[in-house]
Amino acid sequence: METKRFLRAVLLLGWAALSVPALAAEKAATSSPKAEAKSDLERGRYVVAIAGCNDCHTPGFLVQGSKVPQKDWLTGGTLGWRGSWGTTYPANLRLYFQDITEDQWVQVAREIQRRPPMPYYSLNQMTEADVRAMYKYIRSLGPAGKPAPKFVPPGKVPPQPYVQFPDKLN
Repeated sequence: METKRFLRAVLLLGWAALSVPALAAEKAATSSPKAEAKSDLERGRYVVAIAGCNDCHTPGFLVQGSKVPQKDWLTGGTLGWRGSWGTTYPANLRLYFQDITEDQWVQVAREIQRRPPMPYYSLNQMTEADVRAMYKYIRSLGPAGKPAPKFVPPGKVPPQPYVQFPDKLN
């Protein structure tokens, strides 16, 4: 009798040991797309923050930092960056990302080479997962703002405001 109880207990524990992981895997599989999407957005926000995208692409961020509301992030700006290359303006990423697909962005991120001060070399080195997370996050913000001013070639004086870089750095 004692042996039968023992065998029943072993069988019950064995069944539970095999069933619980299967149930947990089923629950994870049914909830993972939503959790994965949230994770991608959080990762994208993090990558945007640590890569310094807001420093140029969010008006006022260099001065106010994280006090700038997220609703105003990545809308480009009219502060020009002038140097021997001419004058560049930070693109409105929220409008730009509405016009390209995620796969196109991955390709752009791998190959882009821009004028200063855009740190394209950092973007080129990001993992594909981080680039995709950036895309999803920026797209999730939705379109906002206006397009950035056009590039001003060297030798032409841009309208104010702009930051003047020295011609030579020694």
